[in-house]
Amino acid sequence: MFSLQTIFGKGDKFYGLLESSASAARESARALGELLATPPAQRSLEKFKLARQREKDLAAEISQELVNTFVTALEREDIEALSNALYKIPKVVEKFAERYGMASERVADVDFIPRAAMLERACTVLEEMVGLLRKGMALETTKQLNDKLQAIEAEADRLILELYRDTYLNETDPMRYLILKDLYEILEKAIDRCRDAGNVIYGIVLKNA
Repeated sequence: MFSLQTIFGKGDKFYGLLESSASAARESARALGELLATPPAQRSLEKFKLARQREKDLAAEISQELVNTFVTALEREDIEALSNALYKIPKVVEKFAERYGMASERVADVDFIPRAAMLERACTVLEEMVGLLRKGMALETTKQLNDKLQAIEAEADRLILELYRDTYLNETDPMRYLILKDLYEILEKAIDRCRDAGNVIYGIVLKNA
């Protein structure tokens, strides 16, 4: 026999799961900065694997909780959309780390650290936005944070465009050109994923304002 608590569940549990998911995304971005600053012989992908596995486990738990919980703190489709958006961030960051690890000798002279720092900044803002959801859907504060996230993404696009321009003008090695283009695109995608997640959050808050 089910109790009312079992039937209705604790809808606010989703806030904690989404907050943990945003934290995992930020951890993956921080790990990227650390990787880029570490000598090649000491680099490891373990932190990326852990962050992605944590994100994967959280996404699975959210999906299961949506099945088991009758009443949710947010609309089900909004929970799913935000969970999916957050899940994609560590996935893309790990992909960059793997590709960079394989090609680091060829691109050792390219400084990716400032772009990785912008990714971590974006993830930090995103984590703050997720944390605000349980505090009452503050529209103005969420808009300010989302605008900040959009500004980071625009600045990152500008910086990555500079890398593209330099590569187009100066790179003569076809293989190195393709490697750099691939890395730029992956890093740009990671920051875009943060922007996408921020837009989901802003949409949720607008809907509930």
